[in-house]
Parts: sequence; C-alpha cells; structure tokens
Amino acid sequence: MMSPVKPILKWAGGKTQMLSQLLPRVPERYGTYIEPFFGGGALFFALRPQSAVVSDSNPELVNLYRQVSLHVNDVIDCLSCYRNEEDLYYDTRALDWRTLNPAQAAARTLFLNKTCFNGLYRVNRQGGFNVPFGRYKNPCICDEDALRAASEALAQVEIVCGDYLDVLSRYAKKGDFVFLDPPYVPVSKHADFKRYTANQFGEDDHRRLASEVKRLREMGCSVLLTNSAAPLVYELYGAYEHYVFDTKRHISCHGDSRRGQDVLVVA
Repeated sequence: MMSPVKPILKWAGGKTQMLSQLLPRVPERYGTYIEPFFGGGALFFALRPQSAVVSDSNPELVNLYRQVSLHVNDVIDCLSCYRNEEDLYYDTRALDWRTLNPAQAAARTLFLNKTCFNGLYRVNRQGGFNVPFGRYKNPCICDEDALRAASEALAQVEIVCGDYLDVLSRYAKKGDFVFLDPPYVPVSKHADFKRYTANQFGEDDHRRLASEVKRLREMGCSVLLTNSAAPLVYELYGAYEHYVFDTKRHISCHGDSRRGQDVLVVA
C-alpha cells in the first residue's frame, strides 16, 4: 500500500473519522478496489490501491476527479482566482457547471465545497447546488499540495460516471474488494442524505443495494458497507457481521442531528 493522501473535498471529513473503523476490516489481499459511490473518497485516498475503479452517478463530481487526475495544474490555476466572498460565492453557485470548460467546472466545485455551509454537497430536484454560504474566516480554498497528491493517487485509476449497479456488473469479479458508501437511510425528521444527486435514493434503492451485496458476496468479492443505524439497515444487513459506532455528522445543518450512530457491514 502506498502512502495515504488527504482527500480534497471538505465533506470527506466524516469518512476520515471512520477510517479507524474501516481500515482494520479491509481485506489484506484483494484484486481491484471498487468504490461506486465515490463521494469524498476518504478510504481510497487512505489505501491508495494499485488497481482501482472509482465511480459515481454525479457527473459534476466525476468531472472534478478526472480533471484533478489529468489536468491538476489547470484546476489549480482556475481555483487560485477565487476569494472567500459571499457575493462571489452566490454568483459562482448560480453558474451551470456544464457551461464551463472542464477545469473551470472542477475549480467551481472545489470553491463551493470549501466555502459553503458545513462542507455540505446538496442539490435540488433540478440538480442545482443549493447550499448557502459558509461564512468562514479564512478557508483554504486552494490546497495545492493536496491537489497534486490526489492527482498522483488518481493517475492510474479508472474513473467512471454511472449507476452503481451498472458499474459493479461491468467491473466486479471474484477476489475484488468493494466499498459501498451509499446515501444513508435518514434517521430523523431533519436528516436528508438523499439529495446528493437530483435523483432520490429511497427505500427501494436500499433494498436493491442489499440484493447486490448478496450477489457480490456469492461471487467471491469482499464487501464493506456503511450506513446509518436505522431499522431498515438492520433489516437488510442483520445476517452479516456488522458494527455500530458513534459518529459526528458533518452534513446536517441541525445541531440535534449532527451526532448519531453509523453501521459498518462486513460481507
């Protein structure tokens, strides 16, 4: 395993806290590392596997990682122009990332992530980023060292945009290690972990995911899955080895729901 690197997205912090739970349960040997809900990539950047497929259904996020991987200097140049100003934040948020060139779009994603409230990534049903300004005094908008290290870590990785079922059907094979970090099952009236893409991830989706875990396990893959400690999660994964631990939620805007319990499933 190569030296770990720092994730480049602020909202990877929640998973970084979980690494002490995740890393001891990663198999010692495996073929390809596959992470189809890539998000902040905390486990990937900690492991830096030699062979990996990372994917997400969010095209904006996939563009970010592809640009950091292939054109990190262009991303840094674009990102260096940003300042921690509220008017600039809302003007930038109003832009459609698809109208920008890929490096500019990646820089926009990073700027919003570093300066938005609580490091949250949330979109409305039309796919528009809708998190308010964070009002931080001096956020690190352009961490060149972290971006260059991430670029090196991603250099030989296959980065795919697609639905997780399609990605797993195409890439997963016996002996691979699959890490699944889906949108969590909500655990309170305030929690909404589904608005990561314009398409919602509901109960039926979680049931399909549980069926896919069963298929992967029967195929001979090693699987780790994280989710909230919700009754549905226990129903779907109660037959597997699982661990419950306290966690701090970075993505909730309500103080009463920032702490909770997560479940780690080992299949």
